[in-house]
Amino acid sequence: MNGAVNAFLLVYAALFPIVNPVGSAPIFLRLTMPYAVDARASLALGVARNSFLLLLGSLLVGSHVLEFFGITLPVVRIAGGLVVAAFGWQLLHAGEEPDDKRSAATSPPAASTETFYPLTMPLTVGPGSISVAVTLGSQRPVAADSVADLALLGGGAIAGIAAISVTIYVCYRFAGNLVAALGERGTSVVMRLSAFILFCIGIQIVWNGYSTLVHSAN
Repeated sequence: MNGAVNAFLLVYAALFPIVNPVGSAPIFLRLTMPYAVDARASLALGVARNSFLLLLGSLLVGSHVLEFFGITLPVVRIAGGLVVAAFGWQLLHAGEEPDDKRSAATSPPAASTETFYPLTMPLTVGPGSISVAVTLGSQRPVAADSVADLALLGGGAIAGIAAISVTIYVCYRFAGNLVAALGERGTSVVMRLSAFILFCIGIQIVWNGYSTLVHSAN
């Protein structure tokens, strides 16, 4: 039982700072502003569900998929970091577009597409969190004292991902309350700051992947 608790805490503590649902909540609200409150709540639930499935898949089979295609984690970080940086840069300049382009860009697309991209990936579950989940999955024990012990460890890890998904839902579902408390000007500042941090995170992910590749080459 202690192993299951440790696995839960390890997964949750490792993923929470990178997923950062609290910091992403204002951006989620900005991107879903054309939707009604009920539709936004449904989107939050969809993002939480997609995040759970994406992180669970990365944890269980991510390392095997990368090995099958001959892709290393540093390459995933570089490619994914570029996507995150580009998304952050787009959010930074979202308010500088003309009114006609901005209204077209904010027109609600199909709900299924909007739920996965960009709300789930790369806003919520990006290459950083996927890399962490893949790394945790690749370090899972290949042997245990019994099948029950291995099942407890896996259950603890899955529970950690489920807890992250619940946190995502709560933060996104009540993002409007947070924005209402901040006010219009405060929300704009937080949104711009979050977009800049997201851009910096993308650059940092690219740098980490590049540094790992250079170090392994030497």
